[in-house]
Amino acid sequence: MGENNILQQIIMRKHYQNKNAKLLQINAPNSIVESSFVKIGGIDQWITIRGENRNNPVLLLIHGGPASTYSIFNPLLRSWEKHFTVVQWDQRGAGKTFGKNGKDGCGTITFERLAKDGIEVTEYLIAKLGQPKVVLIGSSAGSLIGIMMAKLRPELFHAYVGTDQNAPDSQNLLHKITINAVQASGNTKGVKLLEKMGANRSQISRKDVDKRNRILVKAIRDVPNMITDIILPSMISSPEHKIRDIMDIFKGMSYSLDHLYTELINFDFKKIGMIFELPVFIIHGDNDIITPTQLAKLYFNEIEAPYKEFVLIKNAGHLACFARADQFLEELLTRVRPLAAPTSN
Repeated sequence: MGENNILQQIIMRKHYQNKNAKLLQINAPNSIVESSFVKIGGIDQWITIRGENRNNPVLLLIHGGPASTYSIFNPLLRSWEKHFTVVQWDQRGAGKTFGKNGKDGCGTITFERLAKDGIEVTEYLIAKLGQPKVVLIGSSAGSLIGIMMAKLRPELFHAYVGTDQNAPDSQNLLHKITINAVQASGNTKGVKLLEKMGANRSQISRKDVDKRNRILVKAIRDVPNMITDIILPSMISSPEHKIRDIMDIFKGMSYSLDHLYTELINFDFKKIGMIFELPVFIIHGDNDIITPTQLAKLYFNEIEAPYKEFVLIKNAGHLACFARADQFLEELLTRVRPLAAPTSN
């Protein structure tokens, strides 16, 4: 989707919001549709729970960003709600949680704090929905929170599913992978910018990371552009987000990066460890260069778990679960859902 289509989406925002509002309606007798602030980690945090049958397995999505809330993508995941109770959580410093609490009310934000909040969210869901465990999905920066949660309290989860999985770069492959992809796209200016930034991630500034990501999202033309095809259209057309809510998303992302950037680029995977006490699935876009597919596979190879699988989503880059939601759902139903059969129907 190009800039002209984004402009059209903005002009026809109300139309697309109404269309999505109808899509999101659930009228099944045992359904659940709730959105509210819940006291988590001492502050009010926004949680959305949606599903056609509250006896279905619970699926908790840990959003990336940092602070890039995924509740804007609810219409894209409507088909998932037939098989799972899908939970979106605006983390501390993100989206509606940031809007409610502001900078002063969010407290100190670290990955450890977010993981502890995530455990508290999980315990709340188990108690509220009467489920023994939850399926945990961590996406992009949320995959770091996800693996921390899975290590902290594995007994709370049927499985951990990583997508857009952040991974260590012990062989220093990231720089080469991104240079090659941008070179193949014919963007010589982009190649020069990446070469100037250098290979040392810990020395790259926030400003340069933003530049790098803008170059990379345009480099693979055979997959949906995560900005113009996925994020912006979903943000504009979400019936659950007013203009103020959208502004809070951007403010929260800036605020959260102030707190998390250094930890994000220096994340210590060895400290977390490679041994997991629950099934682990990495379901990754086959052409992701934001969190490169090759690095995710190398990380997967190092992981020890009672059961593990690495699955590619075809013709997908970053945010594969939204870009190819139906294909991703098929993999969840085939591989993950059997571990979390519904309590009753």
